[in-house]
Amino acid sequence: MRHRKQLCALALTALLTTAGCENEPSAETPAPSPATTSPEDLCTALITKWARQIYDSGKETYGDYQSMGLSNGQYMILRDTLDRARAERKRQGADAGRKLITRQAHERCAERYRHGQPSGGPWV
Repeated sequence: MRHRKQLCALALTALLTTAGCENEPSAETPAPSPATTSPEDLCTALITKWARQIYDSGKETYGDYQSMGLSNGQYMILRDTLDRARAERKRQGADAGRKLITRQAHERCAERYRHGQPSGGPWV
């Protein structure tokens, strides 16, 4: 009797699983396009992430730009942004420095990628 219940449960599961196949999208239905991130937005996200992490840690060192996934130009933006944020923190407090990081990362990355890729290639 026990095996009969297990077989019935298995058959019911198989029936319910195959019953839903009629609602599956057909091969003719195109898949949604993957979203892409602009170079400017990617730069902004990377600079903001690393700047906040370093800023909030209180460390004075910046780290290796290659291990952060940054180009040399992006690394220069990071260093300059952190220097300005630290100065702002001394004048106006920690929150003012964090706001400056967000603003500077956006502005500097927008300038860097205003024409698409920077001249000299993406790692410059």
